Amino acid sequence: MADSADPKKSDHRSGRKRGLPPLPAWWPLPACAVLGMVAGGVYGVVKAPEYAATGYVVAVPNETTEPATAQGFAQAYGRIATSSSTLAYAQPRAGVSASRLRTQVMVETSPDSPMIAITGTSGSPSGAADIANAVADALTLTSNQAAKNTGVQLLLFSQAVAPSEPASPSAAISAAVGLCAGGLLGGLWLLARPARRRSGAQASGAQASGAQASGAQASGAQPEEARPAVEEYASLPAQGEHSETKEKESVR
Repeated sequence: MADSADPKKSDHRSGRKRGLPPLPAWWPLPACAVLGMVAGGVYGVVKAPEYAATGYVVAVPNETTEPATAQGFAQAYGRIATSSSTLAYAQPRAGVSASRLRTQVMVETSPDSPMIAITGTSGSPSGAADIANAVADALTLTSNQAAKNTGVQLLLFSQAVAPSEPASPSAAISAAVGLCAGGLLGGLWLLARPARRRSGAQASGAQASGAQASGAQASGAQPEEARPAVEEYASLPAQGEHSETKEKESVR
């Protein structure tokens, strides 16, 4: 009874396995895209929003200074806006340490205008505006101390205002970016997988040919080039046979 029940169980299990359709060859593409979308959406929800506020400072030349000189000094002042001396002046008003303040400030300059854009970032709108205004005031104070010698003075053109919306991407945008990144990775996976199969098939073919060659050498099989010479030598008559034929011809 046990022997008769085993085939039924095996047939039942094989029927279940045959009922499952095989996965298509392009399954990594949607799988990676869905995983990327979920990861991007979770990152956008979990990460705290970040706000950015921008203030502007302009370099103004004196009566005896050319405007091109003011543009050159604007480039120089933009480089020292994140220096240790400038951040030391801005640190008390910003309310954060100088090392952290350096990571929350971004300065941009333009070669066509003597304008300096100072952007502060923070987890709160008011904090971002305070950081940008503190660095702008510190840069104006330190640069105007040498205005008599340089002939260029920095003036506050526009103060930073607390933003109403965060600068960091929302959860929907993060999910869209994750979807695109996951789809790209899935496509690269599909492109790289056939190359691996071809290389594996070539390697297996090389191993098979090597095994055949070694098997032929072990069995003592003769190469094809040596076979005609062996056959020709075998077709030649023996010495005894050749002498007997001569004696028979002489008797006749």
